[in-house]
Amino acid sequence: MTSFKQSFNFVADFYERYRPAYPTDLFKDIISYSDLDVNDSLLEIGSGTGKATEGFLKSGYSNITCIEYGENLALLTQKKFSPYPNLQIVHSDFEEWTNPDHKKFDLAFSGTAFHFIPYEEGYRKVSSLLNEDGVLALFWFVHVASDEAVYQSIREVYKKHAPHLNDRNIPSLEEFIKERSDLTLKAGEFHDLKVHTYTWEQVYSAEDYIGLLNTHSGHQVLTAEQKRPLYQGIQLAIQKNGEQITKKHTVALFLTRKN
Repeated sequence: MTSFKQSFNFVADFYERYRPAYPTDLFKDIISYSDLDVNDSLLEIGSGTGKATEGFLKSGYSNITCIEYGENLALLTQKKFSPYPNLQIVHSDFEEWTNPDHKKFDLAFSGTAFHFIPYEEGYRKVSSLLNEDGVLALFWFVHVASDEAVYQSIREVYKKHAPHLNDRNIPSLEEFIKERSDLTLKAGEFHDLKVHTYTWEQVYSAEDYIGLLNTHSGHQVLTAEQKRPLYQGIQLAIQKNGEQITKKHTVALFLTRKN
């Protein structure tokens, strides 16, 4: 797991450039469910380059402690949000973070990162860091397989060069929601689970689509010898199918309250 968890650190600039922002409605739903005050304390687990952080800042919430495992990611985010004095970036593994100021938080959130933490330890630790009736918001980009011709062509490339990354092998959106919902409630630390999904489409050139793929941990840990023919094949498949590719982005949000 460590190699996957650390992989984002090596593509910090790529991550900032190619990863899409989370939808505005997601933050509205979190704030509404949490009944947050602008002065409340927020904890972010796995801030990356601040894609989720930025959504709260734009909504007026800047009292945020961000925990980030990757040193390059933490440095990039620290520089990016330097105008916000109340925002703190901590370079640390969440499991090892000792919370030296003994702070309690009103909301803990994590965007496409919480799966890197062993679920029992993660939920238990988050619960211990929250105030009474504190809220946990977990959200992920979830890949939804497409049967469009360009994706069928790309699938053939994966079968040849990286069969373990074939998207026919990953859980569906419905399966993902059930699995994560079960884990959230199984931990015994939270209740009142609410799930929201958000979907939109984005058009990419072949170069930008490969840039997006290269920010995914499964792709990032491939060797250069594996990436070269894979990415060349994907680029050719897109070029043969109209030069551009439309990607459907889906985010699943899980909201729950501390017991």
